[in-house]
This record gives sequence, C-alpha cells and structure tokens, in this order.
Amino acid sequence: MSEEFYRMKRLPPYVIAEVNAMRAAARAGGEDIIDLGMGNPDLPPPPHVIEKLIEVVRKPDAHGYSQSKGIPGLRRAQANYYGRRFGVDVDPESEVVVTMGSKEGLASLATAITAPGDVVLAPNPSYPIHTFGFIIAGATIRAVPTTPDEHYFESLERAMAFTVPRPSILVVNYPSNPTAETVDLAFYERLVAWAKDNQVWIISDLAYSELYYDGKPTVSILQVKGAKDIAVEFTSLSKTYSMAGWRIGFAVGNKTLIAAMSRVKSYLDYGAFTPIQAAACAALNGPQDIVAANRELYHKRRDVLVESFGRAGWDIPSPRASMFAWAPLPPALAHLGSLEFSKQLLAHAKVAVAPGVGYGENGEGFVRIALVENEQRLRQAARNVRKYLQSMGVNTPARSA
Repeated sequence: MSEEFYRMKRLPPYVIAEVNAMRAAARAGGEDIIDLGMGNPDLPPPPHVIEKLIEVVRKPDAHGYSQSKGIPGLRRAQANYYGRRFGVDVDPESEVVVTMGSKEGLASLATAITAPGDVVLAPNPSYPIHTFGFIIAGATIRAVPTTPDEHYFESLERAMAFTVPRPSILVVNYPSNPTAETVDLAFYERLVAWAKDNQVWIISDLAYSELYYDGKPTVSILQVKGAKDIAVEFTSLSKTYSMAGWRIGFAVGNKTLIAAMSRVKSYLDYGAFTPIQAAACAALNGPQDIVAANRELYHKRRDVLVESFGRAGWDIPSPRASMFAWAPLPPALAHLGSLEFSKQLLAHAKVAVAPGVGYGENGEGFVRIALVENEQRLRQAARNVRKYLQSMGVNTPARSA
C-alpha cells in the first residue's frame, strides 16, 4: 500500500505552497504580512447582488439540486453579456454552460475531451490548471510561449511538425495569468485560421476580460468569424464582480465541446447553489457601474505599485490588463532564483509574492505580484522592499519610497 497513486506521480510539488506555508506561519506568529501573492480580490461584490442572494436563499424551494449546466436565466444572461460586450451572438441552450468557477470548468473540459497520450499545447509560464487539468486527464503537454509575437507562431508550427501524435488542443490565456500580456483581434484571427488548418481545438481563458487599463478593452476570440467552429472560451465572475468565493464561471462557444463538457459535468456535479446562480444573474443583468469602478481602482493600484516600487529600487513593467504585475527579479538578486527571492522577501520585507517558477520553468527569474491590497499598503510594501534591498547591498534611488 506504499505505492503512490498514478495521478499523484504526474503532479510535481506545488512550489507556491512553500511560500504560502511561510506566510501562514508568520501570520500565526503575529507578523503583519502584506499579501500580494494570491489573486484573491479584497473588494466586496455589488450590494444588489448580495441582496438577490439573500432574497432567493429565503425561498423554501431554492435549496434542492440545481441544473449542472446552469439555470436557463443565467445562461441567457451570459449570452446577453457576449452580445453587448463583444457583439457575439450566442445560443444559451447549446453554446453556454455554467461552471463552478472557470478553473473547475477547464478541468471538466479536459476530462471530457482528452485521451491518455493526447498532446496539448499550453503556455509556459501559465496558470497551473492550463497544464495540470490536462495532465490529470492523461495528456502530455508541449509548451509554447506566452508572448504573442512571431516566435509564438513559429513555436506552433514546430510543434505540429515534430510532435507525435500531433497536438489536438491549444490553450490560450489573454490577458495572461501570470504575465499580464494581452492580444488584439488580429492575433486571434491568425490563430483561428491556424487552428482550422491544423485541426486543433482552441480553449481560451478570458477570466480577466474586464480588468483592462489605458482605455484598451480586451477582445474575445469568439469575435473572429468562424471561431465557434473550433473554440470555446471561459470567463468568470470572480474578478469582474469580486465574487471569487462564489465559484461561478462560464464556458461559451463550440457546441461539440460544450455538449461534451456538459455531459461530463452532469456525472460530476449538480451545479452551483441556485441562489448563487440567481445572484449571478443579477450581477450580469444589473447596473455595471461597479465593473468600471473596480477597473479604475485596480488601475490606480497598478500605477501606485509601479511608481512606489520603482522608487524603492525595483523596476516593474506596467501591466496593460489583469490584476497582476509580472516582475523580473532585481538584477542584483537574480542569482537567488524566484523561489528563494520570494522566501527572503517574505522573511525580511514582510511582503508575500508568488514565485514565477510555480507557473512553469519559463517563469524562473520573475515573481507575480497581485494588486489585492489598498494603495497605502502597497506603498508600505515598497518601503519594506527598499529596506530589504538596501540590506542586501543593492543600490537604491536616493529619494525615499
């Protein structure tokens, strides 16, 4: 009985868990840790959404099993969202399924469409479910870059030419978690044409659809003519409406993929609690001023982070979208590697970040910083970082952060 289970052998140690354990221990010891590690929104959901939850949860008939693929009203609300936001016509009956978060949805789809030995193209670095959802399902991963440039398409061509069996699925995630990179519609048009030529399904993760900055809205792959022939896209209410713990997401797109995923889900779950689904309808159908307000708040946090950390001696590229900054290690400390640097930052600066290597080997040399603390706390984090850098002999700007 000492043998490790088959799927456990395919899962490496969760690197980020080491930093999480250190953070928990420090907080248990009474230390004030500024946690910029996990992308866990610190903002409340809209009041009218909470009121709808309370209203429906009081109904005696709202507590039974729900539909695994989502109540009809919520699927219609999501179809309407795609119509008004992206100009995409979606059939709520055959092209939408409600998921218990986009993460669960990705895992269910991987289970539905992957056979042992299938090859899946996934970005590196990437959010873990983009690779491990398929690894758990028995697939093999071939990494492609995250940066959407000419090298990206060259890597796709190499993968098709030299991989046996030929890859059958491609995962894309823009705005990217963790790198915060974005794409335009021309990128998706080229990608859809490539996928059709090579008979590859595309799975797009658009969880950060509404967290874009500098007046440049994100685009959906489904805006491309014919994209629904080969693509399905995941979105989430977690960041858009600060409803992460409610676990509501969606898959929208190709009818074949939606049907396969719905069938597998029907065996695995009964769907989200009905009052939560009703409240999700209120979020999508109700006033959207909270979305713009949250976007502006994250925008300000982004600017504070980049400015204050820069003055502290750590230059961080300004992300164009998402709730993360993808930060290269300070050059003088790059030799530490992302995991050791993250540990030292936690121990000496009382600031928690996520080591880039936890998102794949190509994440080495970076850390992911989440914009989940207020501006005052971000400035305090910068002051702590400055002191840490000085203690390590790093030259910092004369002006105080």
